[in-house]
Amino acid sequence: MIVWINGAFGAGKTTTARELIDLIPNSTLYDPELIGAGLGWLLPQKRLAEVSDYQDLPIWRRLVVDTAAALLAELGGVLVVPMTLLRQEYRDEIFGGLAARRIPVRHVLLSPDETILRERIATREEPDIPDAEQRVRKWAYDHIEPYLAALDWITADAHVIDTSRLDPQDTAQRIADAVRTGEATACEIVQTPEPTAETVAAGVLLFDEQDRVLLVDPTYKPGWEFPGGVVERGEAPARAGMREVAEELSIELGEVPRLLVVDWEPPLPPGYGGLRLLFDGGRLPAGAARRVELPGSELRGWRFVGEEEAAELLPPRRYERLRWALRARELGTVLNLEAGIPVG
Repeated sequence: MIVWINGAFGAGKTTTARELIDLIPNSTLYDPELIGAGLGWLLPQKRLAEVSDYQDLPIWRRLVVDTAAALLAELGGVLVVPMTLLRQEYRDEIFGGLAARRIPVRHVLLSPDETILRERIATREEPDIPDAEQRVRKWAYDHIEPYLAALDWITADAHVIDTSRLDPQDTAQRIADAVRTGEATACEIVQTPEPTAETVAAGVLLFDEQDRVLLVDPTYKPGWEFPGGVVERGEAPARAGMREVAEELSIELGEVPRLLVVDWEPPLPPGYGGLRLLFDGGRLPAGAARRVELPGSELRGWRFVGEEEAAELLPPRRYERLRWALRARELGTVLNLEAGIPVG
């Protein structure tokens, strides 16, 4: 299990975490900032200069998950993780990756009043490094506004503790009690186990009266996606797509959808690749959109989009698959793709 302590920079997460490991049996402090520091030595300066925060590096988010899983495999027990997460898509990616490894996460937010937060930042002391206090203090102040803007989704997801009048020891006791009693529940983000070999996945394109395509926003990975999922053993791909549409959107398709593209996705570590099929689910009848019900643990949103907007929402590889699927739909044919490029 992981107890993830979220909060603004300067909210006292690390100090609280050090107190907490004394209150939760068989617990270990795991600070992902160490991974960011390590990447500062490992990655070329050119790559580091492309981002303003190491959280923006996909390799950091991946290593946070992989390292947590390795620590729990080695030590067992509970990991206490003091780490600010202000971007919901990063939270989804990391917590989804942990869920894929069957690691539950108790998400806790330390939430002092803004005035008190600013006072704590002003009096925060840093190691005796030239300009360290000034740089860290400026960083903390600069992130107060993004923190306040992120409170809507964080408070909806996390167990909130008002630390305005609590010291780190009292805060740690509150967290330990909430974990012990179950008041701090495990996050509902779910993810199917990560594949260990190539997979076959079926997606279904659904359209409105303006021929805009329906996309969904998964909670467990970055970027938007088509309704669909991995084809189970012994399952027909088109039927798998119909099943996923029913599970994800509560829409029952009356007819088996027509195949548009078969795309071979090459293995790119850590992924194994495999076949990706897109089917034409046709136009949804008027009023069907009002009946859409999303599984909150898997999808946070959906919308109909044109091809231009889809290019902004979909990762490049998925967009290429969609682009050729739309051409196949126009031509009434089936296209064979390799890594998003038509062949044959």
